[in-house]
Amino acid sequence: MFTSCETSPVPRERLHRRIFAAAGVYNVLWGCYAVVDPQWVFRVAGMPPQNHPQIFMTLGMVLGLYGLLYLDVALRPAEGVTVAAVGLAGKVLGPLGWLWLYLTGQWPLASGLLLVTNDLIWWLPFTLYLHDCLPGWRAKYLTTGRG
Repeated sequence: MFTSCETSPVPRERLHRRIFAAAGVYNVLWGCYAVVDPQWVFRVAGMPPQNHPQIFMTLGMVLGLYGLLYLDVALRPAEGVTVAAVGLAGKVLGPLGWLWLYLTGQWPLASGLLLVTNDLIWWLPFTLYLHDCLPGWRAKYLTTGRG
């Protein structure tokens, strides 16, 4: 499993630290708010309240925990490739799941607001980070035969 780009300094390290710090704080705050007010998305999107708000509360808990992982990447950017790759995968798969809900008429278009701040705005910075770490990952895992 790839975990780092430790063989060389992380290009744009200061930028990546700031991005992952912002992602971490955002996710922790979003997660906490989802736990405190699990019906907010449904109110904003004009959807009926959930019968089981605990599901959204659990989502908030998971996103808050992702925030702690992103804060760790901000502290140690040379070691955050796995976290960033899993985070980006979630930020791509989440919108695909929403698209299915929208296309099948289960969720209204207004609920897509959630995608902008939770997923779409992070695609470019997470991808840039992974791009910057790819040479170090290659050097460590592909040329040495480890991994």
